[in-house]
Formats: sequence, structure tokens, C-alpha cells
Amino acid sequence: MSVKDHREDHAPDMDDAAPGQETVNEREPVGGLQGYVIGFGFAVLLTAASFAVVMTDLVYGPAVVSALVVLAIGQMGVHLVFFLHLTTGPDNTNNVLALAFGIFVVVLVVLGSIWIMSHLNHAMMPMPGMNRFGS
Repeated sequence: MSVKDHREDHAPDMDDAAPGQETVNEREPVGGLQGYVIGFGFAVLLTAASFAVVMTDLVYGPAVVSALVVLAIGQMGVHLVFFLHLTTGPDNTNNVLALAFGIFVVVLVVLGSIWIMSHLNHAMMPMPGMNRFGS
């Protein structure tokens, strides 16, 4: 058995396709309109869950923010897979790297801005007529 035959035997196991992505593989998870409808259903479900977390007492009060962050990350995952067709396949390496770099830049800008504003607040001189209690 040559190396080429070995790769052909295992090629279907290595394919990675997003729902709706055009492939020649019969193992495509969900394609076309059906993939979009399933993605839309997940998105609506996660949105309704976010509203339910905030409007009801299903989640302990201090944990609401954490629950919303988890639901938001799930929502982003649904959009990336079902609508943007982002997978980990070899064709999408550049897309995944571009997404990771974009997330890195956004996190860097947000955290850098918070850090700068915090240091500016500590370095600011007190203004005359203003004290801690506002009188």
C-alpha cells in the first residue's frame, strides 16, 4: 500500500465542513437552506435564553453577567459556523487566523483603553472645591 492509497483511505475522516458549505463529500453535516434554518433556530434560542436569564430569577443574581457572557460566546459560535461557514479545515486556516488576529486587536484596544484611563484617573490632581463626598 503506497502513501497515496493510505491517504485516500483516511481522507473522509479528515474532512471538516460547516453546515451549508459546498463539498463533494456525502458526509456534509447539514447543507443549504436547512443549515441556515437550524442556525437561525439556535440563534433565536440563545437570544431567548439571554432574555430569560435577565428577566427571571433562573440564575443567581451575581452570576447573571457570567451567564450572559457564556450565551454570547455560544451565539458567536453559531454565527461563525452556520452563517459564516468557518471550520477548522485546511481551506479555512487563513480565515481562522484572521478571526484570531481581529479578536486579539479588539481585546488589546479595550484592555489598553481601560488601563490608560485607570492610570490617568490615579495621576489626576484633585480639583479645588471637590472632595470625596461631592460637597
